[in-house]
Amino acid sequence: MNIVILGAGQVGASVAEALASEANDITIVDQNREALAALADKLDVRTLAGNAAYPSVLREAGIEDADMLVAVTQSDQTNLVACKIARSMFNVTTRIARLRSPDFLDKELLSNDNFAVDYAICPEQDITDYIVKLIEFPEALQVLEFANGLVTLVGVRAYQGGLLVGQPIRTMREHLPGGVDARIAAIFREHQPLDPDGNTVVEPGDEVFLLAASVHIRTALQELRRMLEPVRLVMIAGGGNIGSRVAATLGRNYDVKLIERDRSRAEIVANKLVDTLVLHGEATDENLLSQENIDEIDMFLALTNDDEDNIMAASLAKRLGCKRVLALINRRAYADMVQGGPIDIGLSPAQVSIGTLLTHVRRGDVAKVHSLRRGAAEALELVAHGDRSTSKVVGRRIEELPKIKGAHIGAIVRRSKEPEVVKREGFLIDEYIDRVIIPHHDTVIEPDDHVIVFCMRKHQVAEVERLFQVAAGFL
Repeated sequence: MNIVILGAGQVGASVAEALASEANDITIVDQNREALAALADKLDVRTLAGNAAYPSVLREAGIEDADMLVAVTQSDQTNLVACKIARSMFNVTTRIARLRSPDFLDKELLSNDNFAVDYAICPEQDITDYIVKLIEFPEALQVLEFANGLVTLVGVRAYQGGLLVGQPIRTMREHLPGGVDARIAAIFREHQPLDPDGNTVVEPGDEVFLLAASVHIRTALQELRRMLEPVRLVMIAGGGNIGSRVAATLGRNYDVKLIERDRSRAEIVANKLVDTLVLHGEATDENLLSQENIDEIDMFLALTNDDEDNIMAASLAKRLGCKRVLALINRRAYADMVQGGPIDIGLSPAQVSIGTLLTHVRRGDVAKVHSLRRGAAEALELVAHGDRSTSKVVGRRIEELPKIKGAHIGAIVRRSKEPEVVKREGFLIDEYIDRVIIPHHDTVIEPDDHVIVFCMRKHQVAEVERLFQVAAGFL
């Protein structure tokens, strides 16, 4: 695929890295020559310095032959103009834009008659949603949803004393209540992936990814570690776009304090966030944290624009007694280094938002993509199409499928063939029901099944996509 990426910042660089390794032809446009040079040294991509909103620059970038435009510059206006030009002048098939302002997230405004954006992504909102899920599951390292929330994948650190810890995976069924099923999709031990089977023994400290129907996920998690008390008190460092969004979302259900160093920004945020106590000060001020009873806080979120400040603030909060801390860290090397030490979760914003974008880039009918372990692994929700003659998966048992080492089917979501009578708000209605299936070796994949596949290494993704593609004659 021929792809033009506008913007060489954190999001653009992450997208380029994810796609360049999959035999795509990538061209990156940015006005920052140093950022382009750094990417050219690291990736097999073409770079071009220039203003991404200029038709002449887009033409020089090869937009006329592009299959897709990914506009992820820091400027919403530039991204919108580039998408409009890409369609009206160069007829680019797919156009994706990063839009930070809610004012632009209007379907009519983004229609082909206006700015012609096929898919809009908002990294700040993606990160907010991601953090809210982590608040709901305070013992988790990652919480990801599939099939419109019916299936949840949770990454946790296995805890000494957990029912399954020190036991083979196959014993998990002995502990789960009737009607509850779950699947350990992957295990990472000392940052290296294992290929788990029923005889694999979970060890303390393992990073384990557990997949189950969302209604059963908490029950299944008890197999791996003790459950923490629900979060009530949250403190946020940083009142920028992400910090204020998170505070606005959490303020309805939690007691939230927010620390902002800039007085004028603190006043603006305080006027907007009626459910949040906004404090003017430094999140790295030990006296301030102590005065605000940091030792009673359940979750501390360091969400400023400065990696070093976030690391220092989160580390200090943990040392002063905060139960759990998260730091937003743009540099992936920093995130890998600090997580698991004083900082419970090192969150890379680019890796959170890239999943939304990859959903629209992947080949085949891909309903959802989540980037895992800061891009090292990936989980996909693919829709199975065709029949036994046109598909390599439909009509076949799991054990019949070609083996892709390190790739595992974790769950299947299947819609009932006929409507069933259900009670909604006191009324009986006919409704098609989606059911979550934790598949076994003899489970047969049916047409229109949503199949959730865990790939422990990124290079397996392309093989999985090819496996689910239908023959050319399928309509």
